[in-house]
Amino acid sequence: MSILLEVKDLKTQFFTDDGVVTAVDGVSFSIAPSEILGLVGESGCGKSVTSLSMLRLVSKPGKITGGEILWRGKDLLKYSERQMRELRGDDIAMIFQEPMTSLDPLYTVGNQIMEAITLHQGLKGQAARTKAIEALRDVGIPEPEQRVDSFPHQMSGGMRQRVMIAIALSCNPDLLIADEPTTALDVTVQATVLDLLKKLRREREMAILLITHNMGLVAEMCDRVAVMHGGKIVETATVQEIFANPRHPYTRELLKSIPTLDSPAKTPLSTVTWEPSADERQLPLAQISETHFARIVL
Repeated sequence: MSILLEVKDLKTQFFTDDGVVTAVDGVSFSIAPSEILGLVGESGCGKSVTSLSMLRLVSKPGKITGGEILWRGKDLLKYSERQMRELRGDDIAMIFQEPMTSLDPLYTVGNQIMEAITLHQGLKGQAARTKAIEALRDVGIPEPEQRVDSFPHQMSGGMRQRVMIAIALSCNPDLLIADEPTTALDVTVQATVLDLLKKLRREREMAILLITHNMGLVAEMCDRVAVMHGGKIVETATVQEIFANPRHPYTRELLKSIPTLDSPAKTPLSTVTWEPSADERQLPLAQISETHFARIVL
């Protein structure tokens, strides 16, 4: 299987007045062309920092301190800033968590899509506007000829999320990083956005890195899953293997925390209440036992 992107032993740290915080600690995974890889774990485990590191968007006091990010065999950490600007949005695009804060409230959604098209495809004026309208139509926004002149505040949350997808896909990237793409959306809008991503992946043969803590999304969308905990990848497997036979204790704890339809009413959710020590985090997968992880509190 060919590899589109490979992350090797990535380490990202934040140098604060209170000391050094390691948010990403030796993370490694790969993504093949047209594959959907789920990066899952609880809030604060380092998922979003990993995605920002991949595009070298970590701001101070954060810094990538080790590892490699290989895009088609070339290390992005050795790219100049100009090379990274050319790559972002063109070869690799990203949908950020919150569309209302990611979109500029002072510009129409059309202008924001046209900015990416002009930068990466060289189209200007009416040609760029036509391409922006096509992008809005592709993501299912009704009346795109009128909506292209709308401001973000004039759209619903679901439509703003679609605009973010339109911006990300306007230059036909080979890899889409989707960071919690359905956060704060109602269930029906979530389903629409996910169906759209699957459709675009199928039509464009685009790889997707889906970052989420929702295991239901993972089961529906992904081919493989990388489970992250405490800044590390603790297990990588196919979706079927993760749900049928999780190997790592943390993965099993994570799956047990998911509510099910046949659970008795008012049953408290299982939680992980204890973190492994620094020494225990260094252990190989085969050497980690149940005693290294919290017992379920019912």
